[in-house]
Amino acid sequence: MQAPAPRSALDGWTARVIAILIAIAAGLVIAYQHRDTLFPPSAAPAEDDPFRGCIDRRWADIDKMAADGVIDAAQAAQFKTRAEALCRASGPAG
Repeated sequence: MQAPAPRSALDGWTARVIAILIAIAAGLVIAYQHRDTLFPPSAAPAEDDPFRGCIDRRWADIDKMAADGVIDAAQAAQFKTRAEALCRASGPAG
């Protein structure tokens, strides 16, 4: 009868547990390095955006005129387009 072959330390359960822990740690390192790609920061608009303030004020005025019956829907759409162009052209100063 032959004697059983000696077992290596790398064949045991402790070596497998260590290998699994190393794989998990490597995955966590990669996830941390790519955290902005995996979880992009929210792109919330700035509260002090001058364009948004300008366009909101002008569109509110146009909506009020349309509600009062001063202008019709086609004119309101045209005025909103012009107001957007005006606010974009006025730049950061608003």
